[in-house]
Amino acid sequence: MSPITPDTYTPSPDRYSTMPYRRSGRSGLKLPTISLGFWHNFGDFSSYDTMKQLCFTAFDHGITHFDLANNYGPEPGSAERNAGKILHDYFGAHRDELVISTKAGFDMWPGPYGDHGSRKYLLASLDQSLTRLGLDYVDIFYHHCPDPDTPLEETMGALAQAVTSGKALYVGLSNYDGQRLEAAAAILDELHVPFIIAQNRYNILDRTVEHNGLLEAASRLGKGLITYSPLDQGLLTDRYLERIPADSRVARDGRFLTEADVARAHDAIVALNTIAAARGQSLADMALAWLLRKSEVTSVLVGASRPEQLLDSIGALQGPDFTDDELSAIDQIARDGR
Repeated sequence: MSPITPDTYTPSPDRYSTMPYRRSGRSGLKLPTISLGFWHNFGDFSSYDTMKQLCFTAFDHGITHFDLANNYGPEPGSAERNAGKILHDYFGAHRDELVISTKAGFDMWPGPYGDHGSRKYLLASLDQSLTRLGLDYVDIFYHHCPDPDTPLEETMGALAQAVTSGKALYVGLSNYDGQRLEAAAAILDELHVPFIIAQNRYNILDRTVEHNGLLEAASRLGKGLITYSPLDQGLLTDRYLERIPADSRVARDGRFLTEADVARAHDAIVALNTIAAARGQSLADMALAWLLRKSEVTSVLVGASRPEQLLDSIGALQGPDFTDDELSAIDQIARDGR
């Protein structure tokens, strides 16, 4: 990797030599098997220098997809602003090598028009996201979270307008179940909208997409699947095998992972770690490899607070194949751990 000064960045010339890329469903768009998520560690309370280094490390190793949302921070919008600065200052010559995605569906401003799935909200949110990112368009624009109070036709129509206006190249749906995704896909097909991907939570311990029809529907309809929380907010790492570290997410910010969550999953993660060790992997590497073994999974979204963590995630691509006995044991541990 080339030396980085405060004002320059030259990407590695070998950045495409090892990262596998998969087509998103039956579309023409390829995504890296590992993508960088900006949910945590890119808000205004994080180090800007660390954010830069994470982006540099990602791109130097073939991670071409950066995933954002309107409310990522904290504060909401700050991840997009910080990403926009990094893109402007260091990646201007490489925009066409990147896939930038963002989402709308979160509370973003006061009043009745600042959330969910209305045409007014989605298109206003996209305009705000593009301003924060400093971009003319995003590659993928998602509706995040189904809105039962808005007709599905209105929400899908707004996604169609995002594409026809040139502000998004493709669209995606996030946190839909199989039945609603299928209904949305039918509308988008009629509107000739390039709907190519679903984004859902999926990991060894959370199999919701296997039970709510999402995994089957996305595969049958030729849509890609990008999975978030592949490490279950850090549970599927070695962080909590013995205790809760003082600098861990649980200790610092218990909104998404609590001490009770750790206690409930402790026996399962210890058992899973034993399987990972026998495979010559860390628990985190095994958890990522478990997802990437599936043909339905286009890419896995990882977060990182340090470049070293990102390199560890990339290392999961080098693991051995799973045996039938290992997969059966992992499934049984997941069932027992719920």
